[in-house]
Amino acid sequence: MGAPLEEGGGAGLIRAYKFLLRPTARQQDQFRAMLADHCSLYNAALQERRDAYRHASKTRITYGEQSAQLKEIRAFDPPGQGRWSFSSQQATLRRLDKAFGAFFRRIKNGDKPGYPRFKGGGHFDTVAFPKDGDGCRWDSTPHDKQTRLRLRGVGHVRVHQHRSVKGRVKTISVKREGKRWYVILACDEVPANPLAATGSIVGIDMGTVHFFTDSNGVHVENPRFLGTMAAELAAAQQHLATFPKRTRHRTKKHRAAARKVAKLYAKIRRQRADHHHKRALALVRKHDVIAYENLNTAGMTKKPAPKPDPGNEGAFLPNGAAAKAGLNRSILDAGWGQFLSILANKAESAGRRVIAVDARNTSRTCPACGHVAKENRLTQARFKCVRCGIADNADHVGALNVLHRAGLVLCAEA
Repeated sequence: MGAPLEEGGGAGLIRAYKFLLRPTARQQDQFRAMLADHCSLYNAALQERRDAYRHASKTRITYGEQSAQLKEIRAFDPPGQGRWSFSSQQATLRRLDKAFGAFFRRIKNGDKPGYPRFKGGGHFDTVAFPKDGDGCRWDSTPHDKQTRLRLRGVGHVRVHQHRSVKGRVKTISVKREGKRWYVILACDEVPANPLAATGSIVGIDMGTVHFFTDSNGVHVENPRFLGTMAAELAAAQQHLATFPKRTRHRTKKHRAAARKVAKLYAKIRRQRADHHHKRALALVRKHDVIAYENLNTAGMTKKPAPKPDPGNEGAFLPNGAAAKAGLNRSILDAGWGQFLSILANKAESAGRRVIAVDARNTSRTCPACGHVAKENRLTQARFKCVRCGIADNADHVGALNVLHRAGLVLCAEA
């Protein structure tokens, strides 16, 4: 895998490292059995909550009540639930409790509720261990050159550790992605690694034609990983669609078709993440301060609302949904949110600073005279101020305005 997943920290840094596991055939069977048993526990706990609430008493079952039943469940089923880590099973119940907490919070806020769903075997892919040493042990054979992860019920599993782990390992998760297995380490007290100051400040404008354009006029091309593999992915999805969507037992060909689609999506995700890490690292190495637009990606990719035809009941007017779908696909393929998150975390580790500025009218504001007008944006790529006549690339103008607004933030803080 590429660089680690990262999250900002407080006292010291918090980082997550992701490594490929090299399990034997027997260990892969044990991994699958572990996921199946945790999935069964999750679904049984969900069913218990549903049944209790449907009762006339409207009883709500808490995590504490369900966790207290684990001892009895494990004693009843020693070769099944009893062989796995107790703390990992508690983590699975907390996962369900968190889903219900989010459900009730959405109801309170007036959002779409989204009641917690039962998990199918193919949609339950992660088992968490809340503490290193409790049912799991990272680097379980320190005397050996080969790094190993020890898990209760599985044993010592080889790890492809492509980089050193810094800080203190707090939690460990095992995740299945297609036919691959990964371990994810959440570490705290990770030391920062500050870079030497460069004296450079830059603004960047995110886009779909170009991945981003900086205030120096440099365009970074958008690889369009999803678009590049669109034909192959469409063929794999069409083949998968020939099989029934709902069936108790998939045939061998059905399973192979599903794995093919999952494999292609996994490859796209890895390529995108690798691209984001490399572009973010290049920015952090060159600039002390990096400014970007505070974009609402979720709002930008929202489907347009239907337009009822007032003169024809039951009919709808064109609302541009097809064109918007193409734009949404391009935005999601670029992965702005993931990139900006990676950039912020790499900047924190390197002692750099990132500033999110107001994104309104950055591409409609003249960087020379400050005039704001919709007419300034001639096309998607061209900008020409209707007041002073300055002409430039629209993405470069956006980056210059981002840089200007970042400068105002720095001046206000000085």
